[in-house]
Amino acid sequence: MCGIVGAAARREVSAILIEGLRRLEYRGYDSAGLAVINSQSEIGCHKRLGKVEMLAEAQSDNPLQGSTGIAHTRWATHGQPSEKNAHPHLSDNQIALVHNGIIENHVKLREFLQSKGYQFESQTDTETIVHLIHFHLTTEKDLKTAVKKTIPELEGAFGLAVINKNEPEKIFCARSGSPLVLGLGLGENFLASDQLALRQVTDRFVYLEEGDFAEITPDSYNIWDKDFQAVEREVVKLTEAAESADKGEYRHYMLKEIYEQPKVIRNTLQGRLSSNRILEQAFGTEAEKILDQTKAVQIVACGTSYHSGMVAKYWIEGLAGVPCRVEVASEFRYRKFVVQDNTLLVTISQSGETADTLAALRLAKNLGYTSSMTICNVAQSSLVRESDLALMTEAGPEIGVASTKAFTTQLVALMLLTIALGRRHGLGDDQEESIVEAMHALPELLEQALASDEAIFKMSESFADKHHSLFLGRGAMWPIAMEGALKLKEISYIHAESYPAGELKHGPLALVDADMPVVAVAPNDQLLEKLKSNLEEVQARGGELFVFADKASGFSSSETVHVINVPHVIDAIAPIIYTIPLQLLSYHVAVLKGTDVDQPRNLAKSVTVE
Repeated sequence: MCGIVGAAARREVSAILIEGLRRLEYRGYDSAGLAVINSQSEIGCHKRLGKVEMLAEAQSDNPLQGSTGIAHTRWATHGQPSEKNAHPHLSDNQIALVHNGIIENHVKLREFLQSKGYQFESQTDTETIVHLIHFHLTTEKDLKTAVKKTIPELEGAFGLAVINKNEPEKIFCARSGSPLVLGLGLGENFLASDQLALRQVTDRFVYLEEGDFAEITPDSYNIWDKDFQAVEREVVKLTEAAESADKGEYRHYMLKEIYEQPKVIRNTLQGRLSSNRILEQAFGTEAEKILDQTKAVQIVACGTSYHSGMVAKYWIEGLAGVPCRVEVASEFRYRKFVVQDNTLLVTISQSGETADTLAALRLAKNLGYTSSMTICNVAQSSLVRESDLALMTEAGPEIGVASTKAFTTQLVALMLLTIALGRRHGLGDDQEESIVEAMHALPELLEQALASDEAIFKMSESFADKHHSLFLGRGAMWPIAMEGALKLKEISYIHAESYPAGELKHGPLALVDADMPVVAVAPNDQLLEKLKSNLEEVQARGGELFVFADKASGFSSSETVHVINVPHVIDAIAPIIYTIPLQLLSYHVAVLKGTDVDQPRNLAKSVTVE
């Protein structure tokens, strides 16, 4: 489900393929491989368990040379990580294939193919595709026809690329629920699951749409739609310097991305705020009509994006006065529910390709939602293309698997949506002006929060030998505590849970002792005194407290209470500011523990399977 790269050129392509895989390492993966067609029209293949560098070493030791090839990084879904299960998969040494996604009817296809004499070397669903294409190729005139005949027989999601040694200058690819993009050059053309993989060789891209089928050669490309009718897709030229994936002076991408937040939030706000108002025209030409008829909001998201939706629920109901429900996308898809009249469906996703969220959007179109909107970071993604409105987060490429700047820019976009809805449901001009003034100040306030980095590093030393932790918050700060716990568990592998602080006495208090660090977020809001009472319960049980608090909140450090002050902000935007120290805490703990910060085990950046 991870990275695909392909190249058809007039030059040797193995180095291009491997560099493309390196640029996709941010997605998370367990193995890597490549296959190329050499000058004798033979397919050579290398596959290695582990990092792309292991594949590069294999290529260095035994070079595979050719001008047409495909490559892949795999994140296991069927069969354990191993070289046999790694891509590309071959059939009869004639065709090779790479695949992102899941083929749900692979067992049935495997049984059919085994009855036809095909032997399987892997436990993957992908191997059924390559053998099925080969099976059709035995009766069809060329690879194009064989692939076209195979596609309707596949149930599930796929982005795939396939080569045939008997047609050595061609690569065929298809997408259904898994993204693919073509890269255009002179005397060479490329394909990938993400344009980032190809930025070293081209700045001209064609984004395949759902159901598209395509062919590339060194001199041409052709695209057919889901009905196999020839179509043209827009050629997009990318010139943004932000496409670069350079860590710069930072040790890890995650730290770089934490420190980028003042800049990317400034970018997200640019063109969307006047001195005292939001400019809702930036939401799109249909925004006014859609927002005018919106009487309720349904948010659907996964992981970190779900936490941003949870914060937005407090905002949309508390500030805008509009009913709001938030649901995990994987649950939304599989339960019955009642759709309120005039409900706006809001999806949230960094990549815009999150499989469960995308499926929820497609399902919702038949369930009576008035319209749809996505909060997303990738302009050409499926969620953006398939939603009525798109509010881009302008975070730039996020390489670290643990989301940081994507989360805070999502919060900013959701606040813009909250104000736009609030205008129609009783949010006063004075309230809007106050929030907009605070949002103008956000970048500077984030810089102030980042200035606590050294103090947070010292605090992190208290977590390095711990195995469990508890994160607490109240009101809109509870989802921020949830996000803090998720970050810590994602990259340091410390078990972390989050609760509304008022729930301590209903069970979690039983866990509290001197070996259970308790982290609390404590802005100076109407729930502060309630939170203080909850934290006194922790102290009474011998717990050690780590509190991120407003200067005016009245917390002071002691032997068992460690306080770091956070800049004072109005309640409405406090969740954005308090996110920063929690990100830094998880980062420093992970570094002290020696884990792989940017590519934590078992996780992938872009989850394009169910």
